[in-house]
Amino acid sequence: MSFKNILLPVDGSATALQAANQAVELVKAFGGSLTLVCVVDSYPFTGVGADFAYGQVEYLAAANANAKAALDKAEDTVKALGVTPQRRIVEQHVVHEGILETAKEIGADLIVMSSHGRQGLEKLLLGSETLRVLGRATVPVLVVRSPKLKDDVNAV
Repeated sequence: MSFKNILLPVDGSATALQAANQAVELVKAFGGSLTLVCVVDSYPFTGVGADFAYGQVEYLAAANANAKAALDKAEDTVKALGVTPQRRIVEQHVVHEGILETAKEIGADLIVMSSHGRQGLEKLLLGSETLRVLGRATVPVLVVRSPKLKDDVNAV
């Protein structure tokens, strides 16, 4: 199997950058391309009225700025390793859906993701976007484990 079009979701975390290292290795091995994606939750608020609309505009501006910073950081990392990626900011209320839609749009044949290793109540409350992508992806997904997961094979 050859992976020519690899998608790397990033969120600005150090763990996501570890996945970038693996993605670059694969891009080089298969002579493929790399697309970075950062998904911005486009509807984080609940409520109605003028205050809501004003807060939404401010939120989206800040969220897009944060996404740009995360993409800049990831792009610097992969360029330092010898690969020039494409990049996308996607607005989608459900993060894993934004990742999967982007994979479909660009014709990705592999998604490389990190796992933050949340466990217990933190995992229950925050969820696992990686787990959701794994459960719904139609292409292979490579999960790069966080260093803190070395001793726990059950965490995703």
